[in-house]
Amino acid sequence: MRTLTAILALSATPALAAGDKPFFSLSNTDFVVTIGFLVFIGILLKYKVPALIVKLLDNRAAQIKAELDEARSLRDEAKALLASYEKKQKEVQEQSERIVASAKEEAMAAAAQAKADLKASIARRVAAAEDQIASAEAAAIREVRERAIAVAVAAAGDVLSKQMTAEGAAASIDAAIGQVEAKLH
Repeated sequence: MRTLTAILALSATPALAAGDKPFFSLSNTDFVVTIGFLVFIGILLKYKVPALIVKLLDNRAAQIKAELDEARSLRDEAKALLASYEKKQKEVQEQSERIVASAKEEAMAAAAQAKADLKASIARRVAAAEDQIASAEAAAIREVRERAIAVAVAAAGDVLSKQMTAEGAAASIDAAIGQVEAKLH
């Protein structure tokens, strides 16, 4: 850096001087600016400003590198997290498909069971209705028989009362008593 300053100071020639004044004169503004610049550079070098700037730049570079490393680690974590979520999503999707399939199977089984239960219920009701019909037929036949017997008894009573005389009735009663005695003894 010092050599660069010396080269710049020596490269100034009288051709670059302002106007007709000599270069190494305080009247020459170029010379005054060059001296001011050299003093400024000297002050910077005395207080080790370039070293401070290099140190600040190194610190900034280290900070940027740390931020980049952190960003890389965050990116890697994000990739791992994304892969984990994708895996979980796939598992959840498979599980939901299994649940849907199971629900369909259960619904089919429930429908088949309901159909079987309905058939059994219909068969029970048909059997109960047939039993009721048979019972009603038996009751109707019994009632018809009872009426027929009642009508026959009434008709026989009418016929017997018209055909029977007092002597025939007494003989009939005596014969009935005789049969009862024979059966009881």
